Amino acid sequence: MKLGIIGSGKIVHDFLSIADQIPNLELAALSTTKRSHQIGLELQEKYNISKLYQDNTDLFNDANVDTVYVAVPNSLHFSIAKAALEAGKNVICEKPFVATTDEARELKEIADKNQVIIVEAITNIYLENFKFIEDNLAKIAPIHVVNLNYTQYSSRYDAFLEGDIQPAFDPKKDGGALMDLGIYNLHIIIKLFGKPDSVKYFPTIQKNIDTSGILHLGYSDKQTSSIAAKDSFSPNVSTIEGEKGALIIYGHPNEMPKVGIQLRGEEPKVVNHNKYSHRMIAEFIEFTKIIDQHDFTVADQAFTHSLNTLAVLQEAKKQR
Repeated sequence: MKLGIIGSGKIVHDFLSIADQIPNLELAALSTTKRSHQIGLELQEKYNISKLYQDNTDLFNDANVDTVYVAVPNSLHFSIAKAALEAGKNVICEKPFVATTDEARELKEIADKNQVIIVEAITNIYLENFKFIEDNLAKIAPIHVVNLNYTQYSSRYDAFLEGDIQPAFDPKKDGGALMDLGIYNLHIIIKLFGKPDSVKYFPTIQKNIDTSGILHLGYSDKQTSSIAAKDSFSPNVSTIEGEKGALIIYGHPNEMPKVGIQLRGEEPKVVNHNKYSHRMIAEFIEFTKIIDQHDFTVADQAFTHSLNTLAVLQEAKKQR
């Protein structure tokens, strides 16, 4: 996979720090805004990126790029992903995918027309610890209560309170706790249990944005609660509770550093089956395989899951 990256924010820095651990990945190009050109130069030198651009169109026209990683503020995902697909590039789009299911379907139509692949970058469902949760659901079933918690006091929150509104807290750029943190919980719930019967979001609003909130998803046989908070602290323990026992996620749900199972009347068993030290490695190894092997079947399955998740997210956003 010959990757062109659009963006120069924190997630790009995170990814580049582990890119050398992704087999069959070439860092072909990076495109930044003119304002961030100096950062781009530093990243190019540090990570030996072949080309550096200040215009995304130049990256799209680079014949040595076959895949574009869209890692920009949420509000720009659709337009940039669309342009990349129209240029005949595969696309890896950071979470949350796009703003609406209509936008997602439009991107998929373009991808199919041009016989390229589009996937959403969402770390947790590609982790081995998530597979442990999936594999052990039947042991605790029937399941009636799910409580997921992703609370992380944002490094940008103090500046936000002082009036410095950065993209993560900017309603015009589709920021907020639901979009930034809650999306990880939502992917877990939808992947495990499918689309819910009801959606209700209870946000804490400051300066017109949800700095935290609780998302309730109702099913006929279970109730789920998703806490996402950028304005608070928590040790972050999440549980999936059934009649025969419970599954536990210890730590942030985007990383799932440890997981466990405790059957009724027994001691808990805590494990870490994640193969890699960084949360992004597993997903990008999978994306590289999908794209290099032109595995449209797996890509279509991933898209259907992203679409189902986006449908719930879209409904929750209306209630902010």
